[in-house]
Order: sequence, then C-alpha cells, then structure tokens
Amino acid sequence: MKNVAELLRIRPARIVSVKPEDTVLDAIKVLARENIGAAIVMTGDRLAGIFSERDYTRKVILQGRSSNTTRVEEIMTTTVVVVSPRTHTRECMALMTEKNIRHLPVVDQGRVTGMVSIRDIVGDIIADQDFTIEQLEHYISGQ
Repeated sequence: MKNVAELLRIRPARIVSVKPEDTVLDAIKVLARENIGAAIVMTGDRLAGIFSERDYTRKVILQGRSSNTTRVEEIMTTTVVVVSPRTHTRECMALMTEKNIRHLPVVDQGRVTGMVSIRDIVGDIIADQDFTIEQLEHYISGQ
C-alpha cells in the first residue's frame, strides 16, 4: 500500500489553482482546460478552499446565479479536508467515503504540495489488490 507521496511521484506533479476573486466562469474554464473536477483555491501561498464542479452545479446553476459575476470565494468549499504526504491510500479512501468528497489536497508543513482524486486512490488500491492476487496465485501453484 502506497502513501500519498509515492502516489504523487508516479504521475506528473502539478497543482492547479484558482484565486478567490476569480469569477466562477474563469474557474470553470480552468477545470475544462486541465480536464479535472476540482481546483485548489489559493490566496498567495495559503490554501483558502477548494472549488469543484459540485460547488458549481449546486451553488451556481441550481440557485440561478451567474457564472460571469459570481466569484469563486462566494461558493468555494472552505472547510477543506487535507492529507499529508505520509497518509496511506486506504486512509484517503476512508476519508473520502466518510466525508463524501472526491479530492484531497496534500499539505506538507503548511504548504500545498499536490492533490489526489478518488480516481488516483481507486487506481492504487486496485493495483495493490492485483499484485496480491498474483502473488497468491504463484504461491498456490508453487511457481
């Protein structure tokens, strides 16, 4: 089982962020351009929140607000669940399930170092299970 630091080393490191004062339309364009479902909201180098497609659909579209005039800070999630690079993927899965969230910013010594998604976590858990199954098959067959 990997920890978050190992998981982040496997894929290209990038932190996609938006600013609280950005319009929701600009933030949605960032998500679309990067082909992601959430971005970290940063004020300078400080984590201010997280902005997701879920925030957009529930707090803009369903409330009849305008994407052009609504600012990210008006709808972002400010109570952000974070993990450290040392957190194991199974712990991430438990957190995501318990909190009903799909993205976890990774914070190390107060600094955002990345973000993992449910897709990252599930992929790692499946790979871990595949490896275990393969090892058991070799053990059973005596190879």
